[in-house]
Amino acid sequence: MLYGTGPLCSVCVNRFGCRPVMFTGGLLASLGMVSASFCGSIIQLYFTTGVITGLGLALNFQPSLIMLNRYFNKRRPMANGLAAAGSPVFLCALSPLGQVLQDHYGWRGGFLILGGLLLNCCVCAALMRPLEAPRLGSGSGPGPQRPSRRLLDLSVFRDRGFVIYALAASIMVLGLFVPPVFVVSYAKDLGVPDTQAAFLLTILGFIDIFARPTAGFITGLKKVRPYSVYLFSFAMFFNGFTDLTGSTASDYGGLVVFCIFFGISYGMVGALQFEVLMAIVGTQKFSSAIGLVLLLEAIAVLIGPPSGGKLLDATHVYQYVFVLAGAEVLASSLVLVLGNFLCIGKRPEAATEEEHHKPPEDVKVDSREVEQFLKTEPEKNGEVVHTPETSV
Repeated sequence: MLYGTGPLCSVCVNRFGCRPVMFTGGLLASLGMVSASFCGSIIQLYFTTGVITGLGLALNFQPSLIMLNRYFNKRRPMANGLAAAGSPVFLCALSPLGQVLQDHYGWRGGFLILGGLLLNCCVCAALMRPLEAPRLGSGSGPGPQRPSRRLLDLSVFRDRGFVIYALAASIMVLGLFVPPVFVVSYAKDLGVPDTQAAFLLTILGFIDIFARPTAGFITGLKKVRPYSVYLFSFAMFFNGFTDLTGSTASDYGGLVVFCIFFGISYGMVGALQFEVLMAIVGTQKFSSAIGLVLLLEAIAVLIGPPSGGKLLDATHVYQYVFVLAGAEVLASSLVLVLGNFLCIGKRPEAATEEEHHKPPEDVKVDSREVEQFLKTEPEKNGEVVHTPETSV
């Protein structure tokens, strides 16, 4: 639900804006968890916590990324890294929290409390204030107009950069989530006690918390940002190589080292994947592009971990699962770096600049879509100063 509803989220954001979509998502996420506390069968749990809460979280996840792209320009990589750090925070906290809720309130009470916590998504939605377009003086005439945005802009598929990115991201997701799914079972298979085995995910999440903002800070450096695509390729290569080396772990210490390096590489990927997509397609098309990418990744998510489980059932060897995952992520890094170097890098620079930065003409302003950046540059000689990202 989180990935597969990407196009639906794009349509909703382009139609209604980020704030109402996020507010609705918070209500749905909470409703699903609260309803789960009254369920009497596993099928009902699938529908409440899976479909309803999954859709609600999707309606929060995607608009938050779109809003980051609209609010930030110069420090956008750092903003992406900091925002992405919220995920590993709860990766560390949610497992022990769930156990505490289970022990004190039972699973029904736990679902009810989690439903209340998810209402905080509505508070976050209230902070997603649409930015007003700057006004000109009364005698200056009309300013630049916003294009009427399509509900789902499929023209992104004409962009070779987007196509290469989508292909690489889909291959990456085949193996990216496999190690976190199997590492605890891998440790138990080596004879590690359950508590210590579960602690491996806490280690991974703790390292991830610091890796994401750090990767965002490095990407935002003036000399590094033009090469963010290659840095993302390196992050995927690092992650795949970590999976391959993790397959050689033979004791708990080896798995701890694997989780440390996997947390670093996983954090780099998490901080860079949407920043690179923003850089490729630009602000105007990002809301549609991310929905389409997430739909493609949803197909890969449904294939990756189950295929790893099928391989494990056939061989009963965890090392093969990690090798398969590492090979898939390594392949995605090669697709991205070679595609960028051979295809995207050869496009004429002037054409690229014109394609991404030329403001559209003769279009009407949609009052619901005046979410423009508020920049600090003053007006000069009676004219508004525009950057390429704000000339829409």
